[in-house]
Amino acid sequence: MSELPVVVIGAGPQGLAAAAHLTERGLDAVVVERGTTAGAAVGEWGHVRLFSAWPELTDAAARRLLEPTGWISPTSGYPTGAEWVDNYLAPLAATLGDRVLYGTTVTGIARQGRDKVVDSERKSQPFVVHTVDKDGRDGRVLAKSVIDASGTWALPNPAGADGFAAVGEAAAAERISYRIPDDVSELAGAHVVVVGAGHSATHAVLRLSELARREPDTRVTWLLRRGNTANVFGGGAGDELPERAALGSRAQKVIEAGIVDVATGFRVAEFQQGDDALTIHAEDGREISGVAHVITLTGFRPDTSFLREVRIDLDTSLDAVAGIASEIDPNIHACGSVRATGARQLAQPEQGLFIVGAKSYGRAPTFLALTGYEQVRSVVAHLAGDHDAAVRNELVLPDTGVCGGAGDFDTERSTCCAAPSMLQLDTLPVSLS
Repeated sequence: MSELPVVVIGAGPQGLAAAAHLTERGLDAVVVERGTTAGAAVGEWGHVRLFSAWPELTDAAARRLLEPTGWISPTSGYPTGAEWVDNYLAPLAATLGDRVLYGTTVTGIARQGRDKVVDSERKSQPFVVHTVDKDGRDGRVLAKSVIDASGTWALPNPAGADGFAAVGEAAAAERISYRIPDDVSELAGAHVVVVGAGHSATHAVLRLSELARREPDTRVTWLLRRGNTANVFGGGAGDELPERAALGSRAQKVIEAGIVDVATGFRVAEFQQGDDALTIHAEDGREISGVAHVITLTGFRPDTSFLREVRIDLDTSLDAVAGIASEIDPNIHACGSVRATGARQLAQPEQGLFIVGAKSYGRAPTFLALTGYEQVRSVVAHLAGDHDAAVRNELVLPDTGVCGGAGDFDTERSTCCAAPSMLQLDTLPVSLS
């Protein structure tokens, strides 16, 4: 197997960074990308500005590969997704050249000649990566190792609060979207509902609030499953990413100004269609009527269907890599508790298979590009036999300033291990630990 390449699934930020590290260490890499361009998933939210600055969005090995071509690393500012692609991901993919296969979807991964059940000589057999190209032709790529950096973008979570689509959600598909909107002008004068509590939902609420300021007949309602708003607005001065803190501050201001209505503890159970609008029913019997459009931004989940013939170990709650689940569990997360994770934690029972990037987090939130770059650096060092580098931790993640997650799902207020956020909407005292 020594002559075979390492196959990387996904030509997004982590997949391309993995290929850069492999190339730098003299290992053959093949990157398989379902889209027709590098960073295809990022391009789909190209209108959204990141809250990470340029120095946090480029990988060290990628920079070393690019700089001899005349590429200059951006050193300041906060790019949009489109700018991230144009000024970094596309040049990196171009430098990797024919190592990247576009328009190719991975449909399965297995050991050659062995399904998931067979033990005999399993570790000595190469991986077989099954693919289908844009013309529908099947193919196979043999690999000595596989790095799955396919992300979670393709599988957004539904609006239904129990993890399944709410009753009537599929039937109301024309009035429900699952992405941060770009041009919202067609929603002017309408009642628009946003479901979700993360940064994507906050982006959407802010975009709609700008429309509501221009078009006062526009009504915006924000539905939160949580029983409180304390963590929705971020960590304020405790957040070490200032643009992430500013996002929460702006959201709080539009709520305080009455531009956006908020309903907490609202867990969607059903959509009912009327002649020209939706009614949304909650599990507790509340309802919101006259809704023209719903923007559902409740997170994502990983696609593990093509991993069904290899042996993987995922956390039963998060669908995250089991080795890192305790570090990222939003039920128990506390300030500064998420550490960088490397090859040892990301390795699967199927020797030579690694799940990295957003997919390694499963359904857990707050994944940063910095985390993914550290992951692939460690994994590739391990594959190259540089075990000292593989176990070394070269990253300190910026603190969010927010403590707790789904653990305070049903409480009226949350607790925090730092000072109360200055952005906190709830003005009652917050207990400190």
